[in-house]
Amino acid sequence: MDSDEAERLGASIRARRKLLGMTIVQLAESARLSHPFVSQLERGLARPSFDSLGRIAHALGSSQIELLSGTPLDVEAPGVQLTGTSPQAGTYGRNEARILVHGDTPFTPIDVRGARPVEGDHYRHAEAEFATVIVGEVDVDLGPEGVITLRADESLYIPGGVPHRWGSHDGAPYRMLVVKERLGRGVRAHDGSGS
Repeated sequence: MDSDEAERLGASIRARRKLLGMTIVQLAESARLSHPFVSQLERGLARPSFDSLGRIAHALGSSQIELLSGTPLDVEAPGVQLTGTSPQAGTYGRNEARILVHGDTPFTPIDVRGARPVEGDHYRHAEAEFATVIVGEVDVDLGPEGVITLRADESLYIPGGVPHRWGSHDGAPYRMLVVKERLGRGVRAHDGSGS
């Protein structure tokens, strides 16, 4: 990661943290990291390990790939874009993923590929998600709501605030398109309580 990438990552972490109304100390505690380290990350002076970045993303209700895309949340939305032009690759949860657009669009389409079982912590974030399976079968664990199995061409809408995680029940590969809502500038995240 060069210094420009580190600065973009830091700006992305800072913008997301502020959008959620979190202090650096709160983010650091939630991610189980030191607040001086998080402060250095936000200023582009430190490089996170994959594990540290995953913990920060989880604490922010986001993903490594969204933070690494370095998209500030307060820039003008871009014009028409052609899918597939220099997509940002990385991870989404525990899967391989590519963000399919650039800039601050009102939603983020993500091409997700995996073959992992449903495991790890549930994610809970303010943004709603729409997921459709392209290849294979995906188990979506919605916490208290139960597990839903989606097959190719089946879709699911997950409202913001609902805990969720997904994976393959038998370790077979799958591919899905996830479209994640992006909260606009000045919009506060909610805790799912309906208030």
